[in-house]
Amino acid sequence: MLNRVQRPQTTAAIPLLQAQFPTPFSTGLTYSPPARGGWNIVHVGMQVPQAHLIFVCAQGCLRGVVLTAAEMGAQTRFSTVAIRTQDVLNGDLEALLVDGVSDILTKLPEKPPAVLVYTSCIHHFMGTDLKLAYRQLRQRFPDIQFTDCYMNPIMRKSGLNPDQTMRRQLYSLLQPAPLVARAVNIIGNDFKLQPQSDLVRLLQQHQFKIREAVTCTTYKQYQQLATSQYNITTRPAAKPAAEMLAQRFGQIHLALPFSFNAQEIEQQLTKLAQAINVPPLDYQPLRAAAKQALYQARQVVGSTEIAIDASATSRPLGLARLLLTDGFNVTRLYLDQIGSAEKADLLALKQMAPDLLIFPTVQPDMRQVSRHTANKVLAIGQKAAYFCGTNYFVNLIQDGGLYGFGGIQQLAQMMVAAVREPKDTQALITVKGWGCHCS
Repeated sequence: MLNRVQRPQTTAAIPLLQAQFPTPFSTGLTYSPPARGGWNIVHVGMQVPQAHLIFVCAQGCLRGVVLTAAEMGAQTRFSTVAIRTQDVLNGDLEALLVDGVSDILTKLPEKPPAVLVYTSCIHHFMGTDLKLAYRQLRQRFPDIQFTDCYMNPIMRKSGLNPDQTMRRQLYSLLQPAPLVARAVNIIGNDFKLQPQSDLVRLLQQHQFKIREAVTCTTYKQYQQLATSQYNITTRPAAKPAAEMLAQRFGQIHLALPFSFNAQEIEQQLTKLAQAINVPPLDYQPLRAAAKQALYQARQVVGSTEIAIDASATSRPLGLARLLLTDGFNVTRLYLDQIGSAEKADLLALKQMAPDLLIFPTVQPDMRQVSRHTANKVLAIGQKAAYFCGTNYFVNLIQDGGLYGFGGIQQLAQMMVAAVREPKDTQALITVKGWGCHCS
């Protein structure tokens, strides 16, 4: 007798009280809503300045990444090698990779200092000897650094997922160098940490040099990331990159996860201060400023319904908990998974707001859900704006460089601006890789 091993597929939102950790909804066929501001493997790879990206994939797979490069205006930093049926039948994918990449590099007007070669799932299905291919490329082009990247959807459910792998490989081109004591890298973020963030404030107050891949403009500047004594990660997807760098260079990894919880923020900042051997910040005025900003925002936002989605922040439940605690009217969450850092927030919200609705974003049934609401909705995140059909939204992607009490203060100000001034939602959410200026 056969037994069902998954929960039945849901066709609608569920009240938060029913949400199971870590997956509130069943998995299966997925849908991709047309909110395209999140960064993909092309945007992340483009953070290596002056590097050239080469995708070796079937033509159908190349379509999306070609469009991404074109939309960025980065065609001069991007090339492709198309795998055809005959190449698979001939069993010469190693030769195709080596000869295809070599042909591209010999025809470029200027040799790049580094090349990111993206292979795809067909290479793994066919057992392609990638080590041989890269060894031959390095022999042919000794002045160019090569690294292996992957456009491989079969990696989504086991081991490191594609996002974690890409963020790790972003730093794989770094070469060993003497460490500088008062230098810190922010690892794995798509956006530069805002100057108002408490983390930046603490480091700058004590004359620490802050480096981020996203702010590097030359390959030489990128290589200086290898000289920093400390690596800070604020997002879970960056952890494998920091662990790799700690192993290769002896850099100290400080995991300081993003949070909306005041106690957690203070714990992370104290951990940083102790690690770099400096006095901690005075948290009382920082906490008070964040509280005042939320109060002022509530006077403007009032009882307006608020919807939050997980593309805006790595802590959507934490944000909902913060806003509900401060009197805001959060009515909807859009997410597909609940991160381990949010387990406590989930339990707290089940007590605070058991009827708060959670919607999936990738369930195919979401295509049929009405994208109109009876009341005005302030959305935080592009997907929430799309599904609610609202022009009042905070265009925040992946925490947007916010951090700590300063980040809460900035977000409160962004909410005020968003509820006052409608945006052209369709025009904004169709921009792929919002905020990426790496071309």
